[in-house]
Amino acid sequence: MLLRIDHVGIACHNLNEKIEFYESVFGLTVVSREVNEEQGVREAMLHVADGDQGASYVQLLEPLHPDTAVGKFLAKRGEGVHHIGYGVADITKALAEISAKGVRLVDERPRHGSMGASIAFLHPKDIGGVLTELVETSRR
Repeated sequence: MLLRIDHVGIACHNLNEKIEFYESVFGLTVVSREVNEEQGVREAMLHVADGDQGASYVQLLEPLHPDTAVGKFLAKRGEGVHHIGYGVADITKALAEISAKGVRLVDERPRHGSMGASIAFLHPKDIGGVLTELVETSRR
């Protein structure tokens, strides 16, 4: 079901500073910058590698406001890994299969994600405390 690690989402206070850090230290390149009002974030996707099942990225997330999910995460835990995103071929099918196995879904159906992908989150309490995102790419 899981094809690859699509991305690691990292919460940060200052998106521009973190982009500069990842570019200068790791040589990563920004391939997309977006503001996602629905999720309350300003984000950047930095390309890490390509593989047989698709590319992988670091996703940097800066909250638009302190009362967003990422804003609350930063207030409680500080900067760091916010979630892991796994690539899937068919997100609707994956959600049905995962739900049937007793895992609670944050998103009952897919929604718009970065770079045109369809995404859905799984409840972290059912995944060992890890906020997990499923990602069906839009043929990036």
